[in-house]
Amino acid sequence: MRASRRVVRQLLVLMVTAITVVAGVGLSAAASGDANAELSGALGAKWTRTQDGPQKYAGYTVKPDVPIRMSDGTILRGNLIRPTGRDGRPVSEKLPTIVNMTPYTKMVSALATEVMNYPALVPQLIELLNAINLQGTFLSGYNELVGALRGGLINTFAYDPKLIKSGYNMLVVDVRGTGFSQGDWQVFGSRERKDTVEVIDWVKKQSWDNGKVGMAGVSYSAINQLQAASDAPGQLGAIFPIVPGADLTQDVIAPGGGVGMGFLAPWLGLVNGTKLIPNVASMLNGTFDWKWLGDRVKDPLTYFDVMIEALTTRTPKGLHGTTKALVTAGSERRKSLYTDLSKVQTPTFAIGGWNDLFTFSESRLLTNLTSLNDGQRKLIMDDGYHITSGSNFGQPGYPPRLDVLARAWYDKWLKGIDNGIDRYSPATLSQEPSGTFVQGPTFPLPGHQRQRQYLSGRPSHTTSTPVAGDGSLSADAPSARATRQVKPGLSTVCSRDGAQSAAGITALFDFCARDSRVSEIAAQTFTSAPARVATTISGTPVVHLRQRLSATDGYWHATVNVVSPDGRSTTVSMGQLMVSLRALDRQRTTFAPNGDVIDAIPLLSIDDYRPVRPGQVLTIDIPMTATQAKLRPGDRLRVDLYAFNFPKGVPLGPELWSSQLRPQYIEIDPAAPSWVNVPVSRPLP
Repeated sequence: MRASRRVVRQLLVLMVTAITVVAGVGLSAAASGDANAELSGALGAKWTRTQDGPQKYAGYTVKPDVPIRMSDGTILRGNLIRPTGRDGRPVSEKLPTIVNMTPYTKMVSALATEVMNYPALVPQLIELLNAINLQGTFLSGYNELVGALRGGLINTFAYDPKLIKSGYNMLVVDVRGTGFSQGDWQVFGSRERKDTVEVIDWVKKQSWDNGKVGMAGVSYSAINQLQAASDAPGQLGAIFPIVPGADLTQDVIAPGGGVGMGFLAPWLGLVNGTKLIPNVASMLNGTFDWKWLGDRVKDPLTYFDVMIEALTTRTPKGLHGTTKALVTAGSERRKSLYTDLSKVQTPTFAIGGWNDLFTFSESRLLTNLTSLNDGQRKLIMDDGYHITSGSNFGQPGYPPRLDVLARAWYDKWLKGIDNGIDRYSPATLSQEPSGTFVQGPTFPLPGHQRQRQYLSGRPSHTTSTPVAGDGSLSADAPSARATRQVKPGLSTVCSRDGAQSAAGITALFDFCARDSRVSEIAAQTFTSAPARVATTISGTPVVHLRQRLSATDGYWHATVNVVSPDGRSTTVSMGQLMVSLRALDRQRTTFAPNGDVIDAIPLLSIDDYRPVRPGQVLTIDIPMTATQAKLRPGDRLRVDLYAFNFPKGVPLGPELWSSQLRPQYIEIDPAAPSWVNVPVSRPLP
């Protein structure tokens, strides 16, 4: 460990030297200070001082590759990090333990922690990186990406030395089939979910644990927090999931019934690649795990065969095994990818994002955590992407840093410290497109009513972008019939959807992520009159579309945008749906008193696969992501409709062969109108 730290320090010196040379110009002062009173105030400042001030213990020690035997004999391996006294030895006091289950190898998290917590150099490096101002350039998204470094994301992804020295043990475990753990990677399979519960039980039996166990982590390590809290109610004392999912089929695996190729392909490549990295230390000291090697040889490319079959099979009858189970509602595989949040009894503080991969699940957390009271459930929805969550947290106008909030949450529920974190607002929401935060007792915020905005063939004359067609939105139903053709295109590669499916990496090119006018080249747009007064949107829009296909299937993609007076079109909600998989889950879908669908949740099951007759006119309800948005006076509401959404979603093989990527048609009919149903604070014109 000391040798690796020396290497890291040398690399950091070289990085700072190089950056200082090339970044001598174009720097602006980085913002500093506590978040404002509404979001943080005196309590937030107190939590920050507690996290950044002197800690109870002098240091920490890492015991690598601790073997943890599961009930089926498979051995998982974890790094155990414990606080030490001035003598450098682990303290004898029993302490609460924070568990992090990761597929990205604990070796990576250990390296990230050592890099980010090198005291003499890294703070200056982060300040320098954040001071480089690329706003107004084609790389204007740089500042959002780098902002995540100071927002506390890295310490919550790995392990936080300040948290450990304050009096916590930390256990970072490679999930089954990844890192240095034995077994086959299950990707949230039932056995893997059981492993997490067994690790928690193992921790409670150790001499260094006091019986209080919490969980931490980002993304995958956030999802299994919710799973463990649901699978073993009451066994966990606190969880702090950052960008978690609860319905992975709807979130990323089959968005709208397609294949989430834009995210799944590179992500599977990442995990499958890192799981093949051997434990070099064990090779040198003669303790190499040959069972580990056998498991990796047996299953080197987990789920690539499933994705290939899903994309290439021509008929539903050709799907089999895991692929078929993934598209069959009620199968054991589908059940393992879903978390029943109503069973969670563990105090939960979740961090999500309007542009995150798991927005579908995150926006519904407060509503679905029905076993918790307001003091035990908290949700912050940022406007960032998956890898930029918490960017700029801790700055004025933002919530406290992620590591600060996590520490306060654990102190409250694992140590019983009355620090006021339970009085933090249940819902803290970034308001798009400005990014300012608002707070309230729940999400959606109270005081919003549903309104139909009807699609009309009448031109709005609001865009000079070469869109496929320009129509209008209005509170009044259309008075004339019209047909609009939408052809499949690839313009959505440069879009907020494209950036979302890439987990935010492509957000570096801000002109794609923040302005939809490029992607609208292939869209039919429908734009409203300007808002007369400030109007907020809080909740989930639904696009109710009367449509026709020239083939037996089609893939509709929709976005809801806020258009500023200068023409910038900012996506605030997005969704997609295969027409053959239009059947809704009636138990989970929400309906208004008048019968309108106000939160569409499709079944996405092969049992409900219903191709259409070419030329048949049908009405579908496209499920959309939730939003908290604001139209200022002069802003307009816009709906964009596309016939493709690459790379985020690609139709399954049977759907792709059925659609033949033919043009699709919007049928505007006064007798059966199309609309977007939006939850607004006051009616739009």
